[in-house]
Amino acid sequence: MTSASTTPRDPSPYMPPAVNGDFYGIANVLTADERAILIRVRNFAERVVAPIIEEYWARDKFPFEIVPHLAELGIGGVGYQGYGCAGGSMLLNGFICMELARIDSSIATFYGVHTGLSAGSIYLCGDEAQKQRWLPAMMRFEAIGSFGLTEPDVGSATSGGMMTTCRRDGDSWILNGQKKWIGNSTFADLNVIWARDEASGQVKGFVVEKGNPGFSVKKIENKMALRVVQNGLITLSDCRVPERDRLQLANTFKDTAKVLKMTRTGVAWFAVGCQMGAYEHALRYAQRRRQFGRPIGGFQLVQDLLVRMLGNVTATQSMMLRLAQLQDQGLMNDEHASLAKAYCTVKCRETVGYARELLGGNGILLDEHIGRFVADAEAIYSYEGTREMNTLIVGKAITGLSAFV
Repeated sequence: MTSASTTPRDPSPYMPPAVNGDFYGIANVLTADERAILIRVRNFAERVVAPIIEEYWARDKFPFEIVPHLAELGIGGVGYQGYGCAGGSMLLNGFICMELARIDSSIATFYGVHTGLSAGSIYLCGDEAQKQRWLPAMMRFEAIGSFGLTEPDVGSATSGGMMTTCRRDGDSWILNGQKKWIGNSTFADLNVIWARDEASGQVKGFVVEKGNPGFSVKKIENKMALRVVQNGLITLSDCRVPERDRLQLANTFKDTAKVLKMTRTGVAWFAVGCQMGAYEHALRYAQRRRQFGRPIGGFQLVQDLLVRMLGNVTATQSMMLRLAQLQDQGLMNDEHASLAKAYCTVKCRETVGYARELLGGNGILLDEHIGRFVADAEAIYSYEGTREMNTLIVGKAITGLSAFV
């Protein structure tokens, strides 16, 4: 019989602390109204997107049923003024991008392509009539947009090597060429297409509406990342576009660059959100996964991985907070956006890799979520300007010397 003094006592139940990827509370800089919007976005992402996203990612399909719920949030055009846009700050828009990417980078990308690249092109480069004509329906998510810039043989060299052409023909323009990796293009109602004018050599922007007989698109299959995003290969074959559908304030690639400068910050926010989601899933796993009779979260090497991840998340959140403030103050330059995109996506890759490591073999299972974040981080790392191109933009700004060739 065991004496009372030697009887082992049951350890007290393990009550893990709440999982929170906002360790420094950066969301507290938002106003009460802005935080209320952010809570609505988080509830949408957690209750509507999260339960179905693994299935759609595995099937390489887009969940169209979520679009009405997204529209109900009233976040179309956050940071834009007028034309049915939600208004508010670019800081709030960044937090929204982060919250969406925290659950799924593909849904964040859909939002960014539609409200940022596509609607942003019209907002920055369209005339008054064009903005009145297209933006209200886009802000209600009744008309979905895509953005056609990248080409099959031209990525980083788009500014000088764009092969898609346009030529004036009476009251219309004739477009010929191809665009590749164009998100939303398989179902978009409005496709912003950038083409080089045969006469002037300058880049111009056009809105090509769904159903144009000279416009066709083929879905890109067998992707390993952002599988929910429906990327397409667009072919323009003597595609006739009326002059009224040419973006009237887009006359050189410098105008295109204005759109990219604005939206590049959104991609950096996606990288932050992707890290945040991976960290939170990894932390929950560490709290529940038991080895050697206790949760693995109590092991030194696991805590080391978690703290490395949290450091990356917190550092990039802080960087983006300041960048958004500069953007709202009208003080953000190209090099500011480029540094954030380059740095945050590098850290994103690192963070999701730590999460995969923490989960061991389970890290490659879709059921454990982390594998999706690891794969999607690869796409975020590359699109909207590679790390190398963004590095050269920053390098030129800080040295005064151009290393572009």
